[in-house]
Amino acid sequence: MHVHLQQPADGAQAPRFLRLTLVPDLFGGWELLRESGRVGARSQLRRELYLEADEARHAYEKARDAELHRGFQILSHGD
Repeated sequence: MHVHLQQPADGAQAPRFLRLTLVPDLFGGWELLRESGRVGARSQLRRELYLEADEARHAYEKARDAELHRGFQILSHGD
């Protein structure tokens, strides 16, 4: 499951992006990967580990909804 979000360009700076990816790990848990930064620049990657799929999905949806509330727009998504 993944979603790619981006803020609209404001003219002065490159727009910011955020990619959220939810994947199972090798030990039966789940990882929420958050890659963020400015388009065309270095990005930052953060990993959050969860033991339960429901907990991981809730964190994914909460992060996505928070960024949509901040003005980000969905560019692509998939399961």
